[in-house]
Amino acid sequence: MESIPWINWLIMGASFVALIWLGWKSSKIVHSNNDDESGFLVAGRSLGPFVGAATIVATGYSGWGFMGSPGVAYEFGAIEILGNFMFAPAMVIAVLFFAKFLSRRAADMGSNTIPEYAANLHGNGGLARLVQGVAAIVTIVLLLVFLTSQIKAVGILAAGWLDLPQVWGATLMISIIILYTVLGGLTAVAWTDTLMLMGMLVAAVIVCVQMFSDIPLTQMISQLNAIDPNLVNPVTSDPYGQAKGAVYLVLPYAFMFSAVLPYMAVRFLAFRADVKFSTVALYVAPFACILSLIPIVGRYMRIKMPELAEADQAMPVYLETFLHPILGGFITLCILFAMQSTANSLLHTVASAASHDLRRALFPGHENAKTVLFINRSAVVVFGLVGLLMMIYAPPFFLSWLGILGTGTLLAALVGPIFVSAVWRGNGYGALAAMVGGFCTSGYLLIWGDAGWVVGPLVGCAVSTALYVGVSILTFGLDKRVASA
Repeated sequence: MESIPWINWLIMGASFVALIWLGWKSSKIVHSNNDDESGFLVAGRSLGPFVGAATIVATGYSGWGFMGSPGVAYEFGAIEILGNFMFAPAMVIAVLFFAKFLSRRAADMGSNTIPEYAANLHGNGGLARLVQGVAAIVTIVLLLVFLTSQIKAVGILAAGWLDLPQVWGATLMISIIILYTVLGGLTAVAWTDTLMLMGMLVAAVIVCVQMFSDIPLTQMISQLNAIDPNLVNPVTSDPYGQAKGAVYLVLPYAFMFSAVLPYMAVRFLAFRADVKFSTVALYVAPFACILSLIPIVGRYMRIKMPELAEADQAMPVYLETFLHPILGGFITLCILFAMQSTANSLLHTVASAASHDLRRALFPGHENAKTVLFINRSAVVVFGLVGLLMMIYAPPFFLSWLGILGTGTLLAALVGPIFVSAVWRGNGYGALAAMVGGFCTSGYLLIWGDAGWVVGPLVGCAVSTALYVGVSILTFGLDKRVASA
């Protein structure tokens, strides 16, 4: 059904007011404790179980879940439904078995970011600053890649919904994200994520009711089988890997995605000390399971419109064609919320890596709290604009693939110093070798190899782990001499 632009603008305007208000309210956390950086970077460690669970799920299921994943399901069929669903149990496992450990250890060491956690864990002095600096650079480079895909996803959807050019739609959305993130830091990100998640859940339910009322599940399966049997019973796990069972590797991948990636794991650092993570998991499970149903839109559209020029258009065309304008407008807003929930997290994490980690690695020493907060906020503006420019000038790309390139390679780089260190602590040299080795291995396999979207990063994780352990064993004692020099 044709949309009504003025209704869409009214809906969008109301949402902007709500987001900016939340950003303004959350700014009080930023200025608590005499403008200590933890207020901006980790919400003053103030998140409760409900808000914490909401921001974890909203960040994990985002532009790729509502835009990229339906496109992959349109192209590859059932394999994407299964792969997407793996994120729900993976997030629950990460919350139950890793979040408390990371939260407590980071608080004890005074770590406000994941690169700082890696540095504090692996010594002090010049070597630790080098670890923090390298981790910051890797985080900035790879999450800017992912941020570009999120801004493009926002631009595609906002442009069609508001009848704007794609660049204007992306500019409008990133401007609002910059504004409330500058105001409230991670607190604003978490509070707005919670509002966004509630809309995302309602949108997922409405979409499923519409699709299955039109085409029952059994009928959908039979029609897809008639179009192409591989859409229902694939012989490979493409795009995740050539082996038929490669899709199940999404489970360990998604677990480490939730536990290690800086823009996800920083939420574990932001919980209150009294939070029970079993309660957090009870919220995460149903939230994630409901959102795992969204890729079915791709299968529905493969039946209804099998000749789409671009698979990534599956969701936007669905909203324009099969829903009432007002209902479609509300759901489009919820999907924009979904994409913003990850974009704001990426932007906050990239800005934190530059304004906190890279700054402290290069210029350690006494700091003025107000000056540092100004640098934190300025970095949000700068990197938001950089991400927009990268989106404008980037060549065409598959949204989900670019997201995997950024997150999968970053995961491979950090798995040794962040995850493996939980069971066996190496040293700074091992951490550096793991970051470089994981980065190069995963990046090479994803760009030039044909191992698959999940296999490539997991191979990178294996290389990173081996280097972390091996180099640490070979250099134990050397790092102590360097630190004391």
